[in-house]
Amino acid sequence: MSLRPSSTTSRNSGVRSVALPPSPSSEFHNNSTNDVPEKGSEITNDKEVPVVTDYKPVELSEDDGIAERMDHYGKAEGDVRAVPAVISPQNDLEPPDGGLQAWLVVFGAMCSTFTTFGYVNAWGVFQEYYQRNILSHSSPSDIAWIGSIQYALVFLPGLPVGRLFDLGYFRSVFIPASALLILATFLIPECKEYWQFLLCQGFATGLACGTFFGPVTAILAMWFKKRRGFALGLFATGSSIGGTVIPIVVRSLIPKVGFAWAVRIVGFILFAGLTAANLTLKRRIPPVPSSEGVFNLRMFKQFRSPAFTVYCVSTFFVYLGFYTLLTYVSATATSIGVSESFSFYLVSIANASGGLGRIGAGLFADKFGAMNVLIPFTALTGVMTCVWPFTRSTSGLIAVTVIYGFSSGPYGSLVSVPVIETGEPGDTNRDLGRRIGLLMTFLASGGLLGPPISGLIFRSRGIEAMGIYAGCMIILGVVIMCIPRFLVLSARRKRGRMTGWILSKV
Repeated sequence: MSLRPSSTTSRNSGVRSVALPPSPSSEFHNNSTNDVPEKGSEITNDKEVPVVTDYKPVELSEDDGIAERMDHYGKAEGDVRAVPAVISPQNDLEPPDGGLQAWLVVFGAMCSTFTTFGYVNAWGVFQEYYQRNILSHSSPSDIAWIGSIQYALVFLPGLPVGRLFDLGYFRSVFIPASALLILATFLIPECKEYWQFLLCQGFATGLACGTFFGPVTAILAMWFKKRRGFALGLFATGSSIGGTVIPIVVRSLIPKVGFAWAVRIVGFILFAGLTAANLTLKRRIPPVPSSEGVFNLRMFKQFRSPAFTVYCVSTFFVYLGFYTLLTYVSATATSIGVSESFSFYLVSIANASGGLGRIGAGLFADKFGAMNVLIPFTALTGVMTCVWPFTRSTSGLIAVTVIYGFSSGPYGSLVSVPVIETGEPGDTNRDLGRRIGLLMTFLASGGLLGPPISGLIFRSRGIEAMGIYAGCMIILGVVIMCIPRFLVLSARRKRGRMTGWILSKV
């Protein structure tokens, strides 16, 4: 039979209706599907289901995914099937994967991560300056807590902020956060005591930056699908540009205008970047109405998926060691004879090479799969972190820093991609903020504890022990990351898709 509206009429509206088969479930979730009517059966609107009134003929191809689902009902004349407009391939739910507005959103996303992650990634230059000048009476571990709180709070607000994004609150959160970040930056030159730096550069800066990452990632997922990895790679490249430019600006301006005005100039740079981000970032799909609040027990339903849960755990261990090199490389470089004037630039070198890694990772992820790119590159990051303390020359340290930056870049750009792809088709955008928020909670925990623990090991056992500890934590996280990849491929095999264990796109 051909798929046409049922002859049965809705009692309430008098409008004919038709039901459609469910979309296939996600690889990461074992969600139940709706019952599909028997072939040839009549479908009525006896139950409380949405009534579709806008019908139009749509040419369907095998690539649409809809054609396969409609085979259950048969074909209409001329291979044209009458389907509701709500499932048309031209539907607004399908990301455009390009166009002026989409690329403006990417530009705004790069500006946002330039002013947030780029600023936070420049912490190493502040750590080195504080140890030698303003906070010289404090231990390196105590000073590292300022940077650790920054790193943690970039991720920790992800759960409530992501849920607010799902409910439709974007501008009302984004604009105040931008103002808070600029205000906190301009207050840093006024700080004199350790607790003041902790409050302004730690808590205020971290909280402000933490409201950006999750929502901006979700917005990019609304605009890109087939080129999502590339878009996220460009998004993360903004972090590398900021992490390269800001340390150079601070280091160059301190001898000329002093620390206070150097930081104020950084504040003006952040103001320009945040203005551009606020003007260009916009969500494409309106929020789904929901009676749920920001916090409820249903937010934890995602953990019913073993793959999602194990992946989140792996990120915790990776971040226990991920920022150790960036935090301490400048402060420890002088111990092997690197000049103080050059040591400032090591953070910029790492971030610049990380930008190349982020762009390349985005392109490779679209072709080979995000996890297939994350696993080898992040493992190399762990190896370089272990090797770093044993370098004894300036050239060797530069080489390690470059390789570390290039290999760590993909993790910064692709860490959320496996989470983006875990939802049901059609349901992805609704809970995307929440899922990213749950992931960010694990990242925040590792980012908060990692640098201070490394600082304690540095003070008690030396730089070699610190590097080995941090590198081993990253490698442990990579080993755990292999488990969800195996679970995904196992789920595919159970559904009859014979895929290889090594070369399959995941």
